[in-house]
Amino acid sequence: MNSEQDRNLGTANKAEVRGHDRFCRPTGIFGGLSGKLLILTIIFILLAEVLIFVPSVANMRLRWLEDRLNTAAAAATVIDGLQPVELPRALQKETLMATGTRAIVLRKDGTSRLLATAEMPASVDEQYDLSNVSLPTAMRDALDTLLFGGNRIIRVFGPVGGDTGTGIEVVLKDTRLRNAMLAYSGSVFLMSILISLFTATLIFFAINRMMIGPIRRLTDSMQAYSDDPEDPSRVLVPDEGRDELAVAGRHLASMQSQLQKTLKQQKNLAALGLAVSKINHDMRNILSAAQLMSDRLVDVDDPMVKRFAPKLLRTIDRAVGYTTEVLSYGQTSESAPRRRRVHLHELIDEVRDILAIDPDGGIEFVEQVSQELVVDADSEQLFRVIHNLCRNAHQALVAFGDSEPDSIRRITVSGHRIGSVVGITVDDTGPGMPQKARENLFTAFRGSARSGGTGLGLAIARELVLAHGGTIALVEKPAAGTQFRIEIPDRPVSLDDYRSRSAHES
Repeated sequence: MNSEQDRNLGTANKAEVRGHDRFCRPTGIFGGLSGKLLILTIIFILLAEVLIFVPSVANMRLRWLEDRLNTAAAAATVIDGLQPVELPRALQKETLMATGTRAIVLRKDGTSRLLATAEMPASVDEQYDLSNVSLPTAMRDALDTLLFGGNRIIRVFGPVGGDTGTGIEVVLKDTRLRNAMLAYSGSVFLMSILISLFTATLIFFAINRMMIGPIRRLTDSMQAYSDDPEDPSRVLVPDEGRDELAVAGRHLASMQSQLQKTLKQQKNLAALGLAVSKINHDMRNILSAAQLMSDRLVDVDDPMVKRFAPKLLRTIDRAVGYTTEVLSYGQTSESAPRRRRVHLHELIDEVRDILAIDPDGGIEFVEQVSQELVVDADSEQLFRVIHNLCRNAHQALVAFGDSEPDSIRRITVSGHRIGSVVGITVDDTGPGMPQKARENLFTAFRGSARSGGTGLGLAIARELVLAHGGTIALVEKPAAGTQFRIEIPDRPVSLDDYRSRSAHES
């Protein structure tokens, strides 16, 4: 029932994820990154055109006014040559219409002469000197004409040609000037739009090919991979390139491959956990029956049986305890250590008896521990730590002896106290740990030093040592072999306990 519910829940979650992915997909060209890039490119080019437009229209205005002054200057030169004859009224009107002005004044030799006039206004609204115009002033006057001009009387004066002593002055209405500026602005705006669209289109296709396409490919790969992470065909095939997107694609492909391996390993671990739980259930029943039968050995009146029966009972008790706590790894942490003062040599003697190392088999077990050395630890958990390390060393030496029959095979367990810390060393003369095992040291199912191993022994040993507040580490050796060093600190003692203990000992 639970499995069926899990499958239904998984299917519902995948459907929800796919629905969410579809909801998050960009719709239309302007919903995606490429469309936004196109719009932003147009906007930025238009902003650049605005910055160019104001000086351009200011320059156009100055050129227009200079053309009017030059035309009026040409007419003034002709009129001035007719002196002292006064120009007829009709001819003056035709001249003013040709130049687009209402009055023409010639400044020469410090005097001013009105050459032609028609409907002379009582006052002028603005006046401009074109002899020396700065760019900011020209831009300000151009914007003023565009925004507020069209029906104002303006007075414009400036030099004739390069002669600073002769000048021309005209009075005119700025309607034609503003209309010319508006026509010019419209042309510039239309050209800006065309340039923006053309440039944005080129940038759009270039960026879409170089960036948006690869990004969309990465996005599609991630979405397809999330639908079925266990399918190898969903892993991205990266491009062979050196840019940032190609590097990101290779990293994504590597991450997807590693994640697939992890998912496969987790699936295998789940299956292994189910198998172990079934084996654990049956093994506990078998060990319980063996424990009941072993209890009867105590009543057998045989010296050999009386010698080995207690060890057999302790071994079966430990096996029952191991089967009870075997599933604790990966589910919960180990139980807190029940610490007491333990003679270390007794634990090492039990480890040697359990391993049943026979010196005649070519493997020597050396114990270098003082009889008085006491460690403050949980005896069962510390036994498991030392037993796991010695068992790994024994298995390595057995395999090493098959390949090197003349080699010296020895396991050395030593211990000593420095202050409040007890150091324990397990050393062997085997081939040493391979590089892969060193890289995954203390990692379950990956840190095994032998083929077919699980690496649980070192992982459990490390967890138990850390529970005591200690450390365990692989010691680098100049010669071949493997050496682990364990340090177990004593528990902190309160001042009252220390005083009561000292008084009791004295």
